[in-house]
Amino acid sequence: MPDLVSWILPFLFVLTLVVTIHELGHFWAARAFGTVVESFSIGFGKPILKWRDKSGVEWRIGWLPLGGYVRFAGDDNAASAVPDQDDLDEMKAKILAHNDPEALRKFYHFKPVWQRAIIAAAGPFANFVLAVLLFAVLAGAFGQTLSKPRISQVTPGSAAEAAGFLAGDTIRRIDGKPIQAFQDIEDYVAVRGGVPMTFVVDRAGREIELNATPRLTERVGRDGGRVKMGLLGIAAQPRSEADLIRVRYGPIEALGYGVSQTWRVLDTTLFYLGRIITGQVPPDQIGGVIGIAKASDTVAKMGAEGAPNFAWGLFGAFVALLSLSAVLSVSIGFLNLLPIPVLDGGHLLFYAYEAVARRPLAASVQAVGYRLGLALLVGFMLFAVWNDLQRYNVFNFLGGLFS
Repeated sequence: MPDLVSWILPFLFVLTLVVTIHELGHFWAARAFGTVVESFSIGFGKPILKWRDKSGVEWRIGWLPLGGYVRFAGDDNAASAVPDQDDLDEMKAKILAHNDPEALRKFYHFKPVWQRAIIAAAGPFANFVLAVLLFAVLAGAFGQTLSKPRISQVTPGSAAEAAGFLAGDTIRRIDGKPIQAFQDIEDYVAVRGGVPMTFVVDRAGREIELNATPRLTERVGRDGGRVKMGLLGIAAQPRSEADLIRVRYGPIEALGYGVSQTWRVLDTTLFYLGRIITGQVPPDQIGGVIGIAKASDTVAKMGAEGAPNFAWGLFGAFVALLSLSAVLSVSIGFLNLLPIPVLDGGHLLFYAYEAVARRPLAASVQAVGYRLGLALLVGFMLFAVWNDLQRYNVFNFLGGLFS
């Protein structure tokens, strides 16, 4: 709790970067199709800062920095994601009362459905592009220093010992996937607690197949929160330069790494979400705003650790937060593609119906879907916050204050 203030700046930096790029995706796509944009806002609520550019767009920074939006001209019906035919007729009459028929082409809701779909999808797409670029720039600028996938220690009584792993083994493949570094093993195993896995190890020049099931274990993470993850019970402790892999990337290789890393984060998210839906793992690891804020604080401190002075510490924190922003950007992009009416994926769902039925879905049906989607989203956010409070023992802390 004494560190609460130090969460704010890193959290605002990460969230503002990801949200701004998301909304700029919508904005740039809309402008590319000649759509009239009334306002662009980062944050909700009353603006603490606003100005209007030469094209008439009002730029706003709201006091509640938990999201953002792009508002198109004629976007007045907050009850539905897509106006129905009656709404469109009324909107058309108002526009034509003050403009010539050509003006209709500039309004979002009178654009062809395929253009509206592209504008809706441009936000999540921008998030994925941001992730690719951040991963690529960081890899190209700093390269990577990784540990070779050689086991230096097997924990007694662990799943690895039961499966027959020995110190000195080098893991070559897991479930048929090639392993390049020890970090690949940790990432793969972490989300597969309780899942039987097949390992191919190099033992004294001979390949051996071993079967092991990582144990779902609760432990305290570096941010002080309790986290459940799959553990095999092996460790790699590099003793010399020969135990390390130093990788440098040219521009093309860095871009390829950015794409592969973005897909890796997305694939891991989909896999873990599937395990939650099927009941294989509890949903108590889903985090929310508090978890992002605490992770931002922890990552910033790790990036600044060991710096010779404040300036280098600030630079290290900045670089580390860019890496976290890349991961969060993938998550935000994926979340917004879910077919929930208040999200971009819900808009795409309505546009798909319109493309097939040749008319928008009835406003009454949209309104019900919008309210249900909003309730679902708010419920999910509250559930995530509850998980965060449990994970960081906030209730225990508050109980100690009043005991």
